[in-house]
Amino acid sequence: MTTTDMPRPLDAAAEQPVPRQRPRKAAGGGFRRAVPATTLLWVLACLYGLPVLWFILSSLKPASDLFSYPLTLVPHNPTLSGFEAAWDSANFSQYFINTAIVCVITTILTVGVSCCTGYALAKYDNRWLKAFFLCILATTMLPGEVMLAPEFLVVRNLGLYNSFAGIILPAVLTATGCFMFRQFFLTVPDELVEAARIDGARELSIFARIMVPLSRPIMLTLAILSFQWRWNDYIWPLLMLNDPNKFTVQIGIQSIVGAQNINWSVLLGASVISMIPLIAVFLVFQRYVMGADINAGLKD
Repeated sequence: MTTTDMPRPLDAAAEQPVPRQRPRKAAGGGFRRAVPATTLLWVLACLYGLPVLWFILSSLKPASDLFSYPLTLVPHNPTLSGFEAAWDSANFSQYFINTAIVCVITTILTVGVSCCTGYALAKYDNRWLKAFFLCILATTMLPGEVMLAPEFLVVRNLGLYNSFAGIILPAVLTATGCFMFRQFFLTVPDELVEAARIDGARELSIFARIMVPLSRPIMLTLAILSFQWRWNDYIWPLLMLNDPNKFTVQIGIQSIVGAQNINWSVLLGASVISMIPLIAVFLVFQRYVMGADINAGLKD
């Protein structure tokens, strides 16, 4: 008599694989790895932020307390007299208007020209474009002071001396902006461009409707940097302008400095006033600087 051993229900349940539980150490491992990096970031933030904090708090001190010993970080008698004297001693309202005109126009032109140039350098295969890109990069290998004399002669011969156009035009094309857009457009798949061409889109339509929206993070980043560069520019406007009614903020701050003595309270107040637009621009636009999905619209 032959018998067949049939597995019992309990035996079948016992043979089923038991799910493995996640080790408890793995949950705390990520936290322990993040502690050194976070600590390093806080140390760097303190190293960079302490001089700025000292600078802002010093602008609230009276002139007699700036060099008193021992030095103190927090002002004992905070006052806004330095800001009031700085605003009254110079035509800051006109300086702000002049600088805003230069910065806004230059930033718009810089972003537009850099976007077009970067797209052409990234998506068109031409040896002359490669040579042009090398020439653009070569300008970064020279100190800015070397380019001042030839740029001044060109601008003067064009009749743009002592005008806002003489400040704006030489600053439109920047190697940094072209390089940023070129590197970004290289990451955009060529299949996206080819698909648009197959659908009958023209080159200008591809650039305006596809590439420009995708490059919005780079555009905003370059806009913030360009605005900052032009707002803090001092040497070039100083060479190009001789009319006090056309001076920019940085030249206006320099005019506060006397030949024999320096009123540090007024100078610090004027410097803090000049920082306010930069901080406002960064706070407004930095939240829009985010990653873009460059694979949108593509199918596997």
